[in-house]
Amino acid sequence: MKKTISIISSAYNEEGNVCELYKQVKKQMDLLADKYDYEQIVLDNASTDNTLAELRKLAAQDPRFKVIVNARNFGHIRSPYYGILQCRGDAVIYLASDLQDPPSLIPQFIAKWEEGYKVVLAQLALFCRAPVVLLAA
Repeated sequence: MKKTISIISSAYNEEGNVCELYKQVKKQMDLLADKYDYEQIVLDNASTDNTLAELRKLAAQDPRFKVIVNARNFGHIRSPYYGILQCRGDAVIYLASDLQDPPSLIPQFIAKWEEGYKVVLAQLALFCRAPVVLLAA
């Protein structure tokens, strides 16, 4: 049986990014499809632009893509926390909807999780401008 990975993001006025986020996550997870199923959950924090419309289009075309619509902006801490509570995956990966967290790191995150790490983080290294994967047991 395949393990399920939940990809969580929160969005506020990200109409220009959510489709690209979806495409990049799908691309990475398609590469891992032999071992993993996935769901992608995006929480909309009461966006005032067309973010919600874009999210609904994506959800209509892909059953793995889910949208949670918040009545107000719960912020970048509480909103993803609620998303984590709603996911069904064996592991959860949080990605910023503005693509500051590159979806290309998903395979590295999963590999470290499979090695037994309970928490895997990425931090932008100021000296080289590339993400560095940090581990916590």
